Amino acid sequence: MANDLFNSFMTGPDEQGRFGDFGGRFVSETLMPLILSLEEEYEKAKTDDSFWAEMNDLWTHYVGRPSPLYFAERLTDHLGGAKVYMKRDELNHTGAHKINNVLGQIILARRMGKTRIIAETGAGQHGVATATVCAKFGLKCVVYMGAHDVERQAPNVFRMRLLGAEVVPVTSGRGTLKDAMNDALRDWVTNVRDTFYCIGTVAGPHPYPAMVRDFQAIIGKEVREQMDAAEGRLPDTLVAAIGGGSNAMGLFFPFLDDKDVNIIGVEAGGKGVNAKMEHCASLTGGRPGVLHGNRTYLLQDDDGQILEGFSISAGLDYPGIGPEHAWLHEIGRAKYVSITDVEALEAFQLCCTLEGIIPALEPSHALAHVMKLAPTLPKDHIICMNMCGRGDKDIFTVAKALGFEMGNFG
Repeated sequence: MANDLFNSFMTGPDEQGRFGDFGGRFVSETLMPLILSLEEEYEKAKTDDSFWAEMNDLWTHYVGRPSPLYFAERLTDHLGGAKVYMKRDELNHTGAHKINNVLGQIILARRMGKTRIIAETGAGQHGVATATVCAKFGLKCVVYMGAHDVERQAPNVFRMRLLGAEVVPVTSGRGTLKDAMNDALRDWVTNVRDTFYCIGTVAGPHPYPAMVRDFQAIIGKEVREQMDAAEGRLPDTLVAAIGGGSNAMGLFFPFLDDKDVNIIGVEAGGKGVNAKMEHCASLTGGRPGVLHGNRTYLLQDDDGQILEGFSISAGLDYPGIGPEHAWLHEIGRAKYVSITDVEALEAFQLCCTLEGIIPALEPSHALAHVMKLAPTLPKDHIICMNMCGRGDKDIFTVAKALGFEMGNFG
């Protein structure tokens, strides 16, 4: 875990887009020219000062970065152990971390002369971020969203339509994130000339996993500086929720070579990691395979057919995980655990009542693990979790799960 070039965890992927045995490019011949063109454009942008100047200006003046690092004092006292800090990325414009990455991809799309942007979305936050940036730059926006998610994330669907996006409900499969991504890829193959596919997580064919990670790494870079200002040292433990894994990779990546920093990703355990696969914990309960252009851990049956995941959280309801996470899991640099729906709901409510912060269901999973972990650690141990989304979008889902009828709270 040394910091030199040959022992660094931060040098991947290789030229084939692989993180060890994971990642790569498994796409149709039709898409290869687009993928290679995107890779070329991003390689140019990485060393282009004008690209990063535009990104930094928008992150600062449009998104509202840096997002605060917040010491959760009442939660810390309640848990009676480690100090708990929250990286408040839910305070970004649009209410989540997703816009960090969307800005970068859409600036690239404009440089490539693309006028039509397509995206997939589960919880709706990536769709909202994409619709937002398309509105800012006057680009056509089409968002594919599973019909099941359209129902349970109604506020975000309305926001996307207000922003001028066309939202396409996907009825195949179980109507969730996997199915939305399938249809977005079909659209891209059909409309290669003018369309750019803005992927919302660290998945998909190379260069998407590394590119999305690089844009989201602003999260971890800020935490390093903010934690030094607050505590004079690095955190001891990082915790983040994982669906595809972009918010987690954004927090984790700048710390991969810091051997004394523990890294924990939290998957959606649904009703429990069991043989019925009523969960979305692909690292805990899956095995390697190929989906959406990359090789990674997936929920699949004995014949390799992809199974439908399950989670109360639309953003974590995906039967796979980003390939860099799969690699970190296999080499043991990061630890991955699962949290059930019941545990996430308990954390959601505790955060509301103790800290006055209504979290999204996604980071509620991370917080639920913090609630288990913090009491077992000494008071000078520092945990930093990523509060990657706000809970406005989830109030209907939570109300239903807790037995309340919206509009009948008197």
